[in-house]
Amino acid sequence: MAKITYVEFNGTEHVIDVPTGLTVMEGARDNGVPGIEADCGGACACSTCHAYVASDWVEKLPAKDAMEEDMLDFAYEPDPVRSRLTCQIKVTDDMDGLKVHLPERQI
Repeated sequence: MAKITYVEFNGTEHVIDVPTGLTVMEGARDNGVPGIEADCGGACACSTCHAYVASDWVEKLPAKDAMEEDMLDFAYEPDPVRSRLTCQIKVTDDMDGLKVHLPERQI
């Protein structure tokens, strides 16, 4: 299990224990975190689970694959370094303390 902090655009923080094996998106969805819509249910077929990973976590997470990179082109104001689709980040115990910031809106 990893404690993940989701920060809404307005600054509201949600600190959630997310079980190992779920995705960061599932942790948000299952706990009602506003700002993660997950329209495709985690199939990497949209960009509505877009978030900005805290700078100190960018290098600690597995790299984006080509499909995620392509879908991020459709995200709202993507950052080439910090933007991730949270459906593509599978939670491990090593992710305890991860912080993700949600964009102003999802598209």
